[in-house]
Amino acid sequence: MTRFVLHWGEMSGRWGVSRSVAQIHALLYIVGDPLPADRIAEMLDIARSAVSVGLRELQGYGIVRLMHVRSDRRDHFEALGDPWELFVRIVEERRKREIEPTIAVLRECLAEAEADQATPRPVETRIRNLLGLVEELDRWYREMKQLPTTTLRRLLKMGPAVARIAGTVSGRRKPPDSI
Repeated sequence: MTRFVLHWGEMSGRWGVSRSVAQIHALLYIVGDPLPADRIAEMLDIARSAVSVGLRELQGYGIVRLMHVRSDRRDHFEALGDPWELFVRIVEERRKREIEPTIAVLRECLAEAEADQATPRPVETRIRNLLGLVEELDRWYREMKQLPTTTLRRLLKMGPAVARIAGTVSGRRKPPDSI
């Protein structure tokens, strides 16, 4: 458990999340039972105030929820137990916080570039191309999100087969058989 919690905390910097928030999530996930905030603080040896802030952030992501335990007046907290649901919630939150604002800014930049005669056309083209890619990926994600989980899991397992069908091997396009 300790190794898992520590690793989750180490990875947090790469995810844009504070170490304590990641460790709170890791602890709740790995324990699997609801824990009160004071117990979380004790187990992780972090300040109770940091636990409160972290729990609010995790609740904002929708990956930790408030629970009430019979015969205990304290609030308890529980992490989502299904890794797939956890992944989907995190991706959706990151999309809202990172992709949607990026699309909005790229659209504004493109509109400004199109209206500004001083903007070199290659700059406008690069912005348009980047916006097109990000919008296309976002559209693909939103379409995939609508599929049932079982279908998504099957598609994920089909990755290598899809690459073969698309004519690639290890991400590289195969040379044509004949010219």
